[in-house]
Amino acid sequence: MNVLVIDVGGSHIKFLASGHDEARKFDSGPEMSAGQMVSGVKALVGDWKYAAVSIGYPGPARCDHAVSDPPNLAPGWVGFDFQAAFARPVKLINDAAMQALGSYCGGRLLFLGLGTGLGSAMVVDDTVVPMELAHLPYKKGSFEDYVGADGMAKRGKSKWRKHVADVVAQLVAALQPDDVVLGGGNVEQLKQLPPGCRAGDNANAFVGGFRLWADPTAPRR
Repeated sequence: MNVLVIDVGGSHIKFLASGHDEARKFDSGPEMSAGQMVSGVKALVGDWKYAAVSIGYPGPARCDHAVSDPPNLAPGWVGFDFQAAFARPVKLINDAAMQALGSYCGGRLLFLGLGTGLGSAMVVDDTVVPMELAHLPYKKGSFEDYVGADGMAKRGKSKWRKHVADVVAQLVAALQPDDVVLGGGNVEQLKQLPPGCRAGDNANAFVGGFRLWADPTAPRR
């Protein structure tokens, strides 16, 4: 089955369909609504054939629906009928969970996305577990306050790197993963990865989106 995978971000909307090698994209931003996202994607995929859609959503999601609106996009995502808009079956999942699924090789995987905020998810014995670790208390704020983009801008890269190492160590100690993947655009700001970690790849979001529609023996939510 041909699948269209959409990775929704605060700066860009990126998408790729089965059988194609190059993703396409367009700018998003605080004025981007769910309807505008759908219209923008459909305008650029007229030459692609797809029977189903996967959406990586930058916020909490449950049962293929958004739970809350993304902080960096326009309101109105909660309750939007993506299946009707695309006229295709749609699976919607948190974007970090979709990258985690695309990065998964077996066992217990912890995925942490270092970007504007802190994305997080686990894949445990082939089952994706979306998580919201970003807002757990840490020092005088939350994990996200110290390892998100604002934390880097506020405290500088040197201190930010130390906080990343500390946060990763704490989460590894608590969750006991077999594999740790650090994704997100700010991974490039690390001089070296914390022990036991490997760098993710944004392209894994597309891999995860394709896997959502794989056969029943493939990783599931």
